[in-house]
Amino acid sequence: MVEKLVLAAAALVAVAAAGVAGARTGATPGVSSNEIVIGGTVPLSGEAAAAANVARGAEAYFKYVNGRGGVYGRKLTYRYLDDGYDPSRTVQATRQLVQQDGVFAIFGSLGTSGNLAIRDFLNAAQVPQLFVNAGATTFGADYKRYPWTIGYIPTYKAEGEIYARYIRRNLPKGKVAVLYQNDDYGKDLLNGLRRGLGARAASQLVATEAYEPTATDVQSQVASLKGSGADVLAIFAFGKFSVQAFNYAGQLGWKPQIFVNDVSASAPLMSFAPAKTAAGAISIVFLKDPASAKWATDPGVRLFRKVLSAYSRKADLKDGYYMAGMASAFTLVDALRRAGKNLTRAGIVKAAASLNEANNPFLLPGITVKTSPTYRFPVSQVQLQRWQKGRWQLFGGLVSARP
Repeated sequence: MVEKLVLAAAALVAVAAAGVAGARTGATPGVSSNEIVIGGTVPLSGEAAAAANVARGAEAYFKYVNGRGGVYGRKLTYRYLDDGYDPSRTVQATRQLVQQDGVFAIFGSLGTSGNLAIRDFLNAAQVPQLFVNAGATTFGADYKRYPWTIGYIPTYKAEGEIYARYIRRNLPKGKVAVLYQNDDYGKDLLNGLRRGLGARAASQLVATEAYEPTATDVQSQVASLKGSGADVLAIFAFGKFSVQAFNYAGQLGWKPQIFVNDVSASAPLMSFAPAKTAAGAISIVFLKDPASAKWATDPGVRLFRKVLSAYSRKADLKDGYYMAGMASAFTLVDALRRAGKNLTRAGIVKAAASLNEANNPFLLPGITVKTSPTYRFPVSQVQLQRWQKGRWQLFGGLVSARP
């Protein structure tokens, strides 16, 4: 499906490029003396709507920056459209943002399939696709073919490998079953797990079950995985499917050691899982958890709450999706400042590929957002965390998430 959508997007390129070229009068699209207009897509509706709080967190941070003079006197306008987590809608909405709204760049669009569906289009039109909210390795690895694209979060492949390293050290005889989304998101996680297990994968990885993003539930997949005799379960699933996996495992009386991928590990989402089944689950984290008492007096979390209270008053102050949006928004503002007063699309891409940001207040202490022209993986450090007594608790130190 993704391939067809990519081809469909590519078919729009000639029209889009002509439209963009026609709108240029010597100035950079989306940039004026007092404004920078950026755009993106998120699922404001549908099953993945909770993740739209990433965009709301970013929007709140941009308003906070605007209240302090913006970037070189320019205010940031962030237009994000609903794509319902449907790649075909991502293509339509992105085309609107580029051709009709004339945005300077696409920022923080959410979802692997959607970002893949628009990547050819944006690169052909030379519109920056910045800090993609998806961890597919390709968004950083394929910069030669797609120089206008750069990811942000740790790659799914690296995440899967980190879980595998834990299993090798602590569960050397464990039988591993995997539930994964049948696209580049789920497959990247599974491939990372396989790579991390190495030669042990043949004996330890006893079952895998895929589900389609358009599926209703994953009940049959979870039942099949339990039937494999596995005592370790990796949930490489998004949103409601992750919660369903916890629920169905509990209903079946199955008590494996669970690993749940980061994008489905926010505290509000985990709170929907049965307490006994979720207890002891392991995930990775690179953001400060606003729901954790550990960070209650932390300056970054205080800033997070201050920004949301002022600019997104209905926000859940414990929702990590808002934190994720603020972190990437902080990095975009950093890149805009590095790009200088004479802002161009080529200039922002160059700045995004030459970051050395050690002061992002929303990331875990010690994590540096670092990129280069040949290294397009901004966040490459994480920490492990365990779900205990209804909240995440960090353990161990920072570990490398380099792909």
